[in-house]
Amino acid sequence: MLNALGLLKERRFLPLFVTQFLGAFNDNLFKQAMVIVVVYQIYNDPRYEQSFTGLASALSIIPFVLLSALAGQLADAHDKTKIIRIVKTAEILIMLGGGAGLLLARAGHTHIGLVLMLAAVLSLGVHSTFFGPIKYAILPQHLHEDEVLGGTGLVESATYLAILLGTILAGFMKVEHAVIATLVVAGIGWFAARRVPMAPRQGPELKINYNPITSSWRLINGTMHIPRLFLAICAISFFWAMGIILIVVFTPLAKNVLTADKHVATLLTALFSIGIAIGSVAINSLLKGRTSAKFGPTSVMVMGVFVVLFAVLSKTWPPAPEGHLYTTLEFIAIPRAWLVITSLIGIAVFGGMFVVPLYAFLTTTVTKDETARTVAANNVVNSGAMAIGAAIVTLLTNWGVGSAEMLYVVAAMCPISAWLAQKLHKACD
Repeated sequence: MLNALGLLKERRFLPLFVTQFLGAFNDNLFKQAMVIVVVYQIYNDPRYEQSFTGLASALSIIPFVLLSALAGQLADAHDKTKIIRIVKTAEILIMLGGGAGLLLARAGHTHIGLVLMLAAVLSLGVHSTFFGPIKYAILPQHLHEDEVLGGTGLVESATYLAILLGTILAGFMKVEHAVIATLVVAGIGWFAARRVPMAPRQGPELKINYNPITSSWRLINGTMHIPRLFLAICAISFFWAMGIILIVVFTPLAKNVLTADKHVATLLTALFSIGIAIGSVAINSLLKGRTSAKFGPTSVMVMGVFVVLFAVLSKTWPPAPEGHLYTTLEFIAIPRAWLVITSLIGIAVFGGMFVVPLYAFLTTTVTKDETARTVAANNVVNSGAMAIGAAIVTLLTNWGVGSAEMLYVVAAMCPISAWLAQKLHKACD
């Protein structure tokens, strides 16, 4: 078995790795730049800020619900690499529209700017919907069976490193520079996609159902009857329901609870991304390339402990003086800031350790001509769970529940995730 990092030397893996890395980087560079502009420059109300991030999250989820079934069918029916190249071409056009929105919003044309930015978020959701099944489903086609977990871990860890870099740059770049960067990266990603080896259809010819409702139902119904897939998809979906709550509340929490400026918010998001990347790679070493949910229950319960610690620290955080936000140096000079950072990294590391093996289950349980549809079925269910998570945030926000209190909701969900992972472990190991 190749060491997982050794796959980076292989033409059958490296171009795909680079393509998905740049795509994730660009997605998060744009979204973080948008959130920073909205939270720190347009709105000055915690409810509006949290509602906007909730709306943006919902718009990015809708395409997964409506189009994942079609995306999975197309990926299994056609050459996956050709679809990647089409998707990467579309990314350039999306960034042109989103970049225009950022510039207009920054210049004071708030309404048209917000419309263009949200349209770009929706379009990026479509982009991810069609690329998502492929980046996992193509791995069993290009890698050996004992390389799939390592390849999945690298893809997952690279995704969060891309989030890290995109988030950091968005926090420190001027808006106009961020716009230029998204276009340049989209262009480089387009060229990288041209180097991905062809991945032609395998198995019998597939008749495509273009009806989003019936195709989604048939896709889920045709996948969820397999016990280990059912449990893996349920566990992943529950995890992302928790994840969307964290995503929605994070930047408003950094500003309004930790009373920190955008650079601190960027730093904390970056550290979170590093933690998930560490967890994604660490679990592959612990399992030695074997696809197993062995460490899942423990991982997510430890994650829950760190969530509670992070919530307690946030609730008791000493606020900055009225009208002032902590700078990065001021923030890290506060002794308990290191506990905040440690708890945040703990959430991320153990979250990464929990979810990566579950994705490997999706691509190793079924035949190679069904992998994209399996990942797509997972995306549909995940999206529904994330929509519920976003709705919970919106509902609780309207009831006056603050960002820090939302963290207790996440902590309460961790035991259910542990139970699902334990059932999967018993069913498979």
